[in-house]
Amino acid sequence: MLARIRGLVPKSDDQHFEEIVRNFGVGTLRPPPTPMSDGELARAIAEFLKHQPSSESVATLGRRLDPSSRL
Repeated sequence: MLARIRGLVPKSDDQHFEEIVRNFGVGTLRPPPTPMSDGELARAIAEFLKHQPSSESVATLGRRLDPSSRL
């Protein structure tokens, strides 16, 4: 999942990518129960990149990755 995300997050947005990695590491973000298409993942990442990396934007990404999440 992180390899797919890395391909969608430009190097200029490394702070965003590091925030995603950190939140997968602490369990805030979890892979979706069913695989997302590349298009769905790209839309979720694009939405996430619109904002500064924050707990709120991570929560938004989490809800897009796993709609059943309570984030």
